Amino acid sequence: MSKFPFYKQHDAMDCGPTCLRMVAKHYGVNHSIQALRQQSEIGKDGVNLLGIAQAAEQMGFRTLAVKAPLKKMAADAPLPCIVHWNQVHFVVVYRIKKNQIYVADPAKGLLKYTATEFESAWATTVEEGERAGIALLLEPTPKFFEDKDTLSLGGESSKMGFSYLYSYVWRYRNLWLQLGLGLLVGSVLQLVLPFLTQSVVDTGIQTHNLHFIYLVLVAQLMLFVGRMSVDFIRSWILLHISTRINLSILSDFLAKLLRLPISFFDTKLTGDILQRIGDHSRIESFLTGTSLNTLFSMINLLVLGVVLATYHLTIFGVFALFSALYTGWIVFFLRYRRQLDHKRFALASQNQSSLIQLITGIQEIKMNNAEHLKRWQWENLQVRQFKLSMKGLEIGQYQQAGAMFLNEGKNIVITFLAATAVVNGQLTLGAMMALQYIVGQMNSPVEQLIQFVQHWQDAKISLERLNEIHEMEDESNLRGVPSLAPKGGIDIVPPLGARGLFVQNLSFTYPGAGNEPVLKNINLHIPAGKITAIVGTSGSGKTTLLKLLLRFYPVQKGEIRLSSFTSPDCRMERQGTGLNTIPHRQWRSQCGTVLQDGFIFSDTIANNIAVGDEVPNLQKLLHAVKVANIQEFIEALPLGYNTKIGTEGNGISQGQRQRLLIARAVYKDPDFLFFDEATNALDANNERVIMENLEEFFKSGSAGRRTVVVVAHRLSTVKNADQIVVMEKGEIVETGTHFELTRQQGKYYELVKNQLELGN
Repeated sequence: MSKFPFYKQHDAMDCGPTCLRMVAKHYGVNHSIQALRQQSEIGKDGVNLLGIAQAAEQMGFRTLAVKAPLKKMAADAPLPCIVHWNQVHFVVVYRIKKNQIYVADPAKGLLKYTATEFESAWATTVEEGERAGIALLLEPTPKFFEDKDTLSLGGESSKMGFSYLYSYVWRYRNLWLQLGLGLLVGSVLQLVLPFLTQSVVDTGIQTHNLHFIYLVLVAQLMLFVGRMSVDFIRSWILLHISTRINLSILSDFLAKLLRLPISFFDTKLTGDILQRIGDHSRIESFLTGTSLNTLFSMINLLVLGVVLATYHLTIFGVFALFSALYTGWIVFFLRYRRQLDHKRFALASQNQSSLIQLITGIQEIKMNNAEHLKRWQWENLQVRQFKLSMKGLEIGQYQQAGAMFLNEGKNIVITFLAATAVVNGQLTLGAMMALQYIVGQMNSPVEQLIQFVQHWQDAKISLERLNEIHEMEDESNLRGVPSLAPKGGIDIVPPLGARGLFVQNLSFTYPGAGNEPVLKNINLHIPAGKITAIVGTSGSGKTTLLKLLLRFYPVQKGEIRLSSFTSPDCRMERQGTGLNTIPHRQWRSQCGTVLQDGFIFSDTIANNIAVGDEVPNLQKLLHAVKVANIQEFIEALPLGYNTKIGTEGNGISQGQRQRLLIARAVYKDPDFLFFDEATNALDANNERVIMENLEEFFKSGSAGRRTVVVVAHRLSTVKNADQIVVMEKGEIVETGTHFELTRQQGKYYELVKNQLELGN
């Protein structure tokens, strides 16, 4: 018990960060309690499990929150882990041994509990008939060991190399030791077999000693059973290691993917990302399969090579020469395999994307009678893949033909030399049979060495593709200005409620050579607690401006600031907080959004509304559906809020889908609301009711009235806004209220006139 590091919490609210500090120290890394406090977002009520998990992931841990019984925890949970104690405290469980649970309690010290005592404080719920408790499982990733002095905040981009990957392997060194012992035993057993074969021929057969032959055969049978047992155990250990490593590498990749900016996913095909996920299986296979088998084989090759050399040095030299030629022939084709692999990846990515579009877009395909065209497009991809496979087969056949020639030629030459040695009296017949057995056993390691070279190339190519993702900067690093927070801390940003937005000299162009600016020198004041409507013709830049306010993309020119001042004079707002200095998560936690392409998950209605909550808050849920005027529809369904709807909202109408998205934004209870054509699919009655409900919701913010930005075409949606901004060709051409702008009879008046089909 004294070996586990212990830190005492400084005050009653520090239990979570202190537990995290103890776990980090257990793995050999020191972190300051102040940095952990900040990163876990400790508040007046302490810290919750989500805050601890976020801080742990920033440190480089892989986390998983579970609710499980003690028996399952003891069998499967990696230790140490952090558990929720008496529903008000956090402690570390660092060892479970029979009926004893060892706990590091930051308030009391290192303690030992019986299973009954432990469950009484931890297992406070019942799960599938068993008492269960909540735990946060933690496993360090390679990133955890990169910086041993300070807490990494930005999720720094990291390039993966084979040394980085083997850090995943090293953490299972105890199991590798067991595998090594198995290898040693297997090698010894294999080494004995050729000598037994020789003794059967030279002693048993030559002397007609049947009892000796029986004895040797029994020994061979026992050796065979022993080798099988060792291989069986080794396979189970290897399966356990490879599964854990594959899960770890893939989990870290997905975590990295989710840290990338939203703009990354604008330019990446779904199939391309799926193919990169598939690359992980090649890397895992190389790390735990090919590498390990090759290591074992090389030791066997070395041992058997020494034995072969003692039998006949010339035969050993022939074997070494032909094996070197064989290896060189295979290496010669690696360049062609690399070229084919890149082409195969690109085609497979297109094929994945094509299949996804074929399935998800089936409604539009059938409505436009495009079944044959889309199928033919997919079949063309299959033809291209087939031609590529034929090219790969052709190269493989050339490679195999040369390899077989060298391999079989080697066996023929060795057989001739061995037979000649027997005739000349240099070898006995038993020694010849033993020698042939040894050569046969040595062929397998040479084959595995060749496979290692090929798999090494495959893994290297996969690693290069994955590094395209891992080398990208995390979204949290794209703030545009250096943070003023102390090293190891986080930005301290004042509360965001009751603050307006000031846009100054903002210009934006989508990436791509020759693209025209979408926004040009935008200057705009969005007052706090008011409704600002943005209108204009299609392509005028409305949605792009909204996405910049939501930080989908980094600002290229100009700035966006938050300020509690109400003056529209942007020159006086230099004292405000730059939006790019606020952490993305903090800003988005204050923003409710309804976008044109809002996504409906394949999940229950309740979970689709409460996307960010593991367990929906019933009171907030009922309020949200009431504001969105969809309560009657949901409660009329047989399963109510537990009704499952499909991806992209299958099974519900466009209007119902839009109301679910509005309910999602309301449920979040934000200080800022951003609507992009949020009611364009609603009928007039539903729109009127929802707009009235939203007007009440806008007034009920925690810091007073909520700040609302609405992009819309409908007059009914924008006419009551406190401010209407008219955009055309990426510029603001008019600003004012509905009454002021119609009286000016400018661009807004034309939009209204065209919508209502008014005369001149």
